Formats: sequence, structure tokens, C-alpha cells
Amino acid sequence: MPDVRVAGAPSPARPPEDPGPPRLDGVHHVKLPVADLGRSLEWYRTRLGYEIEIEFVEQGALMGYALRHPAGGPRFALRLDAERAAASAGFDYFAIGVPDRPAIERLAARLTALGEDHAGVHHATIGWILPQLHDPDGHEIRFYTTEHHTEPAPTDPPLTSPGGGPAASARARRD
Repeated sequence: MPDVRVAGAPSPARPPEDPGPPRLDGVHHVKLPVADLGRSLEWYRTRLGYEIEIEFVEQGALMGYALRHPAGGPRFALRLDAERAAASAGFDYFAIGVPDRPAIERLAARLTALGEDHAGVHHATIGWILPQLHDPDGHEIRFYTTEHHTEPAPTDPPLTSPGGGPAASARARRD
């Protein structure tokens, strides 16, 4: 019979020689495939404030950039690969943290002023979300506040909803 675990249930006991889960230290960087390095670099610079940290040149050809953010955003790598950029368009692989609701509201206003379409700021499961911003290759870039308006108790079951997302159940538990 397969080993079945219920989400939120304690992990099975580890053997004494197992030191436990490895120590991790956040996300080092996010790498995105792009069809046009110059276009993508300009978009991430002007929309989000990213700066070049490293240029990747292979056999004399510029193939990518590592980008840093001057105000604490995650590092990004842009990699020239048009085929993979097209294949990954439309999916939201990650959400960038924004400190609080006022900061995400300012970001939404900035993006709107720059002519970018997005869905606006919404109350989400445990924070505020700014979804449906797309970079030039169609990757969905989401922003989520790291300050929460709802904190599930450690003993609460995982957040779920009938529609596949967590919002409805979170609201039901809170109400």
C-alpha cells in the first residue's frame, strides 16, 4: 500500500541518523527565457527598476543577464531562448513579494501610468495580490504582499476552496 500523507499532518518519524530537512536560504534567483534580450531588459528596468549585475557572453554572443533590484527584489536572470519563452508564456511561475498594501497600491499605480495592463490590487488568501501583469514574452508576473491581513493558526488545516483556490475557505474560516 502506498505511503499516503494528509496535508498538514506531522511527517513520519525520522530515523535517529537523519539530521532532518536541509537548511535552505530563500530563492537565489529566478531565470526566465526571453525572445529578445534588449526588449526584456528594458521592460524589467523601466517597469520594476532592475539593474544589470552580470552579462553572460558565450562564444562572443550575449546570451543573458543577471539582474539585481536596488530595493530588495529577487534576483532575475534573463536567458535568450525564444522557443522556451513562447512555451512558458501565460503561466505565473512565481510571485514577487511587496511589503504591504500601500506599497502594492503604489506599484499598481506606477504600472498603470506606464501603460501596463494588470488586474489591480485584490484581497487574497492571506495578503494582497496584484496579478495579471505580463512581461514582453507573456510571462505572468504577480506581486503578493509579505504583510498578511490573515494569519492561519499553526493548528489550522491547509487553506482550500471548492474552486481550487484557497480564498473561499480562508474567508469562510475567518467569518
